[in-house]
Amino acid sequence: MSINSPLAGPVKLGAIELKNRVVMAPLTRMRAIAGEVSNPLAKTYYSQRAGAGLIITEATQISRLGQGYPATPGIYSDNQTQAWKEIVEAVHAKGGKIVAQLWHVGRISHSSLHPDEGLPIAPSAIAPSGKTLGADWKMHAYEVPAAMTAGDIANLKTEFLQAAQNAKKAGFDGIEIHAANGYLLDQFLQDHSNKRTDAYGGSFENRARLLVEVLQTVSTVFPFDRIGVRLSPYGTFNDMKDSDPIALFTSVIEKLNELGLAYLHMIEPRSTTAGGNEDINTEAPVTADIFRKIFKGAFLSAGGFTRELGEQAISNGSADAIAYGRLYISNPDLAERLVQHAPLNPYDRATFYGGAEKGYTDYPFLKA
Repeated sequence: MSINSPLAGPVKLGAIELKNRVVMAPLTRMRAIAGEVSNPLAKTYYSQRAGAGLIITEATQISRLGQGYPATPGIYSDNQTQAWKEIVEAVHAKGGKIVAQLWHVGRISHSSLHPDEGLPIAPSAIAPSGKTLGADWKMHAYEVPAAMTAGDIANLKTEFLQAAQNAKKAGFDGIEIHAANGYLLDQFLQDHSNKRTDAYGGSFENRARLLVEVLQTVSTVFPFDRIGVRLSPYGTFNDMKDSDPIALFTSVIEKLNELGLAYLHMIEPRSTTAGGNEDINTEAPVTADIFRKIFKGAFLSAGGFTRELGEQAISNGSADAIAYGRLYISNPDLAERLVQHAPLNPYDRATFYGGAEKGYTDYPFLKA
């Protein structure tokens, strides 16, 4: 590795020691097999990318009702946990570090994915605009979700606890709680989707309550310094917005500061559609400029980064590590390529979701 690149140096995210500052971002690939078990190919896929300082897994649902797309893996059954254990062992065997991103999609779902559980759930009975993939891989209009009861909220925390216990059993180095991109915990945070009048709605503190309670719950399994959180201020993916995002997310981050998390993972809104089009919004506010100074721990930034932008962010202190998404799909040895300033393989968007080896485990490495 080149020692000249700012991305090459080691860094600690809480208790997790990274050999470099290049992180593999969570990437939904929709290749799980029956029972929402990780595809056997995933062991190859993740271990190929063990050169990353840290791998954050694809978003992994904590329950059947938490699933939002076909063929996404879970971490709530024994078979799912065993498959993840084999993946973790393969990554560790190559000297890598890996955390599980725990996920509940809330209203961004369709009842065909969980017919026994019925309608999706959400903070309020408000359907997002647009359409989503059902179990038949066809587009369907979003359904009006069921507003969560106090019992539903208690059950959700139990599901997060079980998922964390399974992640521990699988040997993960830590976990990341997904509170971004318009999924369930983000739906509680932002007032476009949260119209509750109880202890989980209204004020910033109330809207952040569920996220904090989930973090406190999973901290009984992993210490806080092995837990990260992902947030996406200004993100419009999944019909999200808030009337006062700076004040909201400042308040949320101040709450997170009290916990001593491993890291805060924030998404730059220049990459607004989380797997959508190629466009970069150069007019969007820079999340790191606004929120980096507020968070007291390690700061992980994602969203439309090139090598140059990543090196700049590390050099100027706006991030401690950089998460790369699409570039990690087509470059299994991306960390090595970035620090060596080597050319990158182009990615094939048509193979991002679903399928088998093509566009998944068949991208070439640098020549030896």
